[in-house]
Amino acid sequence: MSRITPFASPLLLGFDTMEKTLERIAKASDGYPPYNIERIRANVAAEAPERLRITLAVAGFSEEELDVTVEENQLVIRGRQADPGERDYLYRGIAARQFQRMFVLAEGMHVLGATLRNGLLSVDLVRPEPERMVKKINISVSQ
Repeated sequence: MSRITPFASPLLLGFDTMEKTLERIAKASDGYPPYNIERIRANVAAEAPERLRITLAVAGFSEEELDVTVEENQLVIRGRQADPGERDYLYRGIAARQFQRMFVLAEGMHVLGATLRNGLLSVDLVRPEPERMVKKINISVSQ
């Protein structure tokens, strides 16, 4: 039995990579660390491009233990905490935990920067307005 996908339509040409991206997103849906995504409203009169902010709760991580990279069209945020071996815990409820959180970026999205404040890592993104383009295709006549 073959699997029929929404992207199998003959009207959707070149969207096969979109299907793979959606499958990758579904597999990477771990709940740690929790995060918010918000739209930053700019001054409407200035017609500034849309800005987004991703905020992750990374309490206990220092700047050196966090890594924010853009790999192809993915924003990848990694956290690696070293387990301090010199401590003698009577009870340990806060684990030294590693994480990797990925966000697929639309074409044209750019990362403006990242800030760490009060245990929250904020990554600001901008999506420039796409240029409206109409291209005339010449039709050649063959005999």
